[in-house]
Amino acid sequence: MTTKLSEFRPRQRPPASGRTLPAELPEFIRRYKQEGDAAVAQPLRGVSSGTAPSGLFPIHKTGVSTAPIAAAAVSFLAALGEEQRRSARFPIDSDAWRRWSNIHIYVMRHGALLEAMNEAQREAAFGLLRASLSAEGFQTARDIMRLNETIGEMTEKPEEYGEWLYWLSVFGTPTPEAAEPWGWQIDGHHLIINSFVLGDQLVMTPLFMGSEPCEAPIGKYAGTRVFEAEERDGLALMQSLSAEQRRTALLAEELPREVFTSAFRDNFELRYEGIRADALADAQQRLLLRLIETYTGRTRPDHAAVKLAEVKQHLNETYFAWMGGCGDDDVFYYRVHSPVILIEFDHEAGIAFDNEFPTRQHIHTVVRTPNGNDYGKDLLRQHHEQVAHR
Repeated sequence: MTTKLSEFRPRQRPPASGRTLPAELPEFIRRYKQEGDAAVAQPLRGVSSGTAPSGLFPIHKTGVSTAPIAAAAVSFLAALGEEQRRSARFPIDSDAWRRWSNIHIYVMRHGALLEAMNEAQREAAFGLLRASLSAEGFQTARDIMRLNETIGEMTEKPEEYGEWLYWLSVFGTPTPEAAEPWGWQIDGHHLIINSFVLGDQLVMTPLFMGSEPCEAPIGKYAGTRVFEAEERDGLALMQSLSAEQRRTALLAEELPREVFTSAFRDNFELRYEGIRADALADAQQRLLLRLIETYTGRTRPDHAAVKLAEVKQHLNETYFAWMGGCGDDDVFYYRVHSPVILIEFDHEAGIAFDNEFPTRQHIHTVVRTPNGNDYGKDLLRQHHEQVAHR
């Protein structure tokens, strides 16, 4: 049953220490950071279901230019001061790619902080996001940032939550000719986008988006709402299934505490579960594709079409799995899993607020490229092999 945000109180905890971690970390944060460091130290294999098929992600021509993205990145770097630029830049193979975190504490943040930018610099940062994302994707990203301001207002903790507490990094050297691989990352509470560019190919995963609350009841951005389509389209697909199909798709009555492939789960093994797309009727397959397109459509349209075509090539190997209820007001978890895409959606318990059970006011979503191509790593590996060979 849907629960109103007004029924919850802000969770009480010790105040944060400015924009940096205190000298003495709380035990759970210290442990979280240790586990994160250990995970990043492991070579990236990628999220997989076991043995990864080969040849899933060849270097090829898509026919879709990435020059506008590179031009926006060049403009962003040019807008920064010298010290900001040093903070923002990383080698293409830096492990900073994998040092992202969806929690609000500043555990592994890196890059140029939006809060420390002037208006022109911040607009240049948004220019890079606009060039890479669709209009809908950019709107969602900005609304997540606005809702992070709402959390700060409702909890009265601006030192922990705010609209501009996001860090932007550039990896490698962006050039309009796209002669060498490069990429960018935005990292902060409930918003992490990794974008890798090689030639005219674009990989935009891991892509983590979440929010608490999912609709602002008060404050500067009252009425702002996110994840309506993700929630609606997932539920519509589950409700379209027959009783027998639902039994196949349903993994558990209880929801997981978190999506399975959140921060520091780059090498997580997740077997295929649920109902395969080839066991769905034509109309149900269309609902599945509409759900997938809700997520792939966050990327700029032409590249989103390239990704959706790749997904369609593996549609019969795609699984849809569900946890929780499927009533109109129920809370739930679902995932879409194929050799080339992994999507997770989860209703979460409170973190900023004191509810100990999942509600529709706290949602996490993540999109991954399984089998080794998160962060474009498989493309980068092939590129290095080809360049070294030449």
